[in-house]
Amino acid sequence: MATASARVTRQSGTSFYYAFQVLPAAKRRAIYALYSFCRAVDDCVDEEGGEGEVGLERWLAEVDRCYAGRPTTDLGRDLAVALKSFPIPRGCLEDIVAGCRMDLTTARYETFEDLRVYCRRVASAVGLASIEVFGYKDQGTPLYASELGLALQLTNILRDVGSDAEQILSAHSQRASSRTDGLEALLRFQAERARAHHERARELLPARDRRSLVAAEIMGALYRAILEEVARRGYPLAGPRVRLSGPRKAWIALATLSRTLLPA
Repeated sequence: MATASARVTRQSGTSFYYAFQVLPAAKRRAIYALYSFCRAVDDCVDEEGGEGEVGLERWLAEVDRCYAGRPTTDLGRDLAVALKSFPIPRGCLEDIVAGCRMDLTTARYETFEDLRVYCRRVASAVGLASIEVFGYKDQGTPLYASELGLALQLTNILRDVGSDAEQILSAHSQRASSRTDGLEALLRFQAERARAHHERARELLPARDRRSLVAAEIMGALYRAILEEVARRGYPLAGPRVRLSGPRKAWIALATLSRTLLPA
């Protein structure tokens, strides 16, 4: 029978689902639990009826119970099993909640460094938690995970540019006198920044951990494809969210799997 977190992950439609399939069963269950936790706290601030600060505090309390081995929710029970099996730092989960809390209090980021703080909390912290599940030996792997998380979040912001345009506009260092005239240049600038972080993550991938980090590499490849699709469509401000088709995601996952497992 599928666990609660497996059902949440599968039903979410996340591109990451394809990356998770390459993991052994125990690691896959743990990463489902981590993803579902992230999804739950994000829903607290992004979804109607998500409870806001009350919901975030409720999940922080559940995190405490999970580490103590006394969870009270189905997702919490899945997370407690993951925490017992893998050394996921409590600080990563707390950072994720802190990042989601920023969505309640901050509508604009005046500088990219301010936006970077948000990205590191909601995305890099996820990467740092995930590598504890994937497993790694090289001391440089946390730098890779942090950089990849930043690349994924910047890509996600560009994909959601319709709703996040104000956030990006405020974080852009060169303000145009006309937002309409400057928007295309701004989005191209941000896309180049996202590409740079994707490339930096690739450079930071330690050779000795390539095999254990194949799921992370698939995540990066899927989001790089999303970034390029957003650019190809001209950074749309309206219409449906940019998504990859199931066959395309499967092809990217398989191609990345093959490339990553080849001898360096």
